[in-house]
Amino acid sequence: MDWKQFSIKNSQGLQLSALLLDAADTSVVIVCHGFTGSKEGGGRAVEMGEALSELGFSSLLFDFAGCGDSEGAWENITLSRQTDDLECLVRWCRWRGYRNIILTGRSFGGSTVLNYAAKDPEIAAVCTWAAVARPSLLFEKYLQELLNGPASDRVTIEGEEKLQLKKGFFYDLRQHDLLKCAATLAPRNFLVIHGSADESVPVKEAFLLYEAALEPKRLKIIEGADHRFINHTKEVWDTFFSWLHTLR
Repeated sequence: MDWKQFSIKNSQGLQLSALLLDAADTSVVIVCHGFTGSKEGGGRAVEMGEALSELGFSSLLFDFAGCGDSEGAWENITLSRQTDDLECLVRWCRWRGYRNIILTGRSFGGSTVLNYAAKDPEIAAVCTWAAVARPSLLFEKYLQELLNGPASDRVTIEGEEKLQLKKGFFYDLRQHDLLKCAATLAPRNFLVIHGSADESVPVKEAFLLYEAALEPKRLKIIEGADHRFINHTKEVWDTFFSWLHTLR
């Protein structure tokens, strides 16, 4: 497959690394990676893009600032900044001539997709994978630790690895209401995908997003799937691809 590698400057002047697989069509799927991820998704995002090409959809993968091959420091990320990064990619797609722009994102990338699509009515459709509906609540305990602990401008998040975020990340989350964003998507199509065994983002978040949205909408719970959908890639892809087919 003929992937084109390039970069785009965001509003802060940082270079965002991107990959484009052009299917010679006016429809493009912009894929937003998760919290600590990268555009390639360990190779799975690239494979999905190639499958989308066979269905007639172009694919755009990119790294948010501070992630993957893009410039910037990861500890500076916020939902507002990621939303701004996504806006830069959407503008580029329109400049290139794509008229039908579909957004999909996993985990925090899904939250970013929702936040952006709510303010851009020309986005054609939105799909989230394991997205957080209430990020400020999910991360609230870290903010409380920051406020009640030693004087510091950073919080350490424990997970597969120790990560540090600046306090601005947590304060920024309080500015966003993703359930309200979901409610503004109609009449555009909205697909919510989540794993029933998600250990990072409770499956309840998917139900909240679905309930907040208006028709047309669809909810797919992948039984037994964890946050990364390990061993459930085919089921997720089949769900996503069949939904895309209805948009034609």
